[in-house]
Amino acid sequence: MTADVEHGQERALTDTIIKPGTRLHSQVCGTGVIVVRPGSPGLDLRCGGVPMSASADRAMAGEPRSPFDGGSLLGKRYTHPDDDSLELLVTSPGAGTLSDGDTPLVVKEAKPLPASD
Repeated sequence: MTADVEHGQERALTDTIIKPGTRLHSQVCGTGVIVVRPGSPGLDLRCGGVPMSASADRAMAGEPRSPFDGGSLLGKRYTHPDDDSLELLVTSPGAGTLSDGDTPLVVKEAKPLPASD
């Protein structure tokens, strides 16, 4: 699946089944993620305001759109602020912000370790 972002012809993940282990890539920056938990059906996974691609040989064209240009952090897990059934692990950082449509994803908080006696 490729995209022609410069000419406004973006392709969403309509042909891709999102399941644990699926690799997704940004079309506008170097961000790459692995799906840890796929979330609910009907997600519109984006990076930099542009739909993500399942193709590793994507041609990066354009730049992340404001306000989705805050970047993604290597090794961090991202989740939807209202639904923690979605979890993405960043394997390649980039300039784009991960989002579900217009809702930016947030870094998942680490669980506190149990107290040791």
